[in-house]
Amino acid sequence: MTVRDNPELNRYEIYSDDQRVGLTEYKLHDGMIALLHTEIDPAFGGRGLGKRLVEGALADARRRGLAVRPFCPYVRKVIADNPEAYLDLVPESERAKFEMAPGE
Repeated sequence: MTVRDNPELNRYEIYSDDQRVGLTEYKLHDGMIALLHTEIDPAFGGRGLGKRLVEGALADARRRGLAVRPFCPYVRKVIADNPEAYLDLVPESERAKFEMAPGE
């Protein structure tokens, strides 16, 4: 499985061999990336691909120095399940808006 950024379509995509099996849509604005929607092809469900896709998107945001606005409920779940790894990507001033813990 490979996660790739497709900036022309404003989305991260996850591939099995050459077949796209999922995506996370985003919007970039002023040093922030808003993660809007995540979906996995139902034929590939239950394999942890959604988590892998979101983790790839979050890792890319960190590498690029982007703050994250997790509008997608699944992105919020991945962050909430792994706050030590990802919560710092969400600006502290916006965490309450996304029902995220304030941090330590």
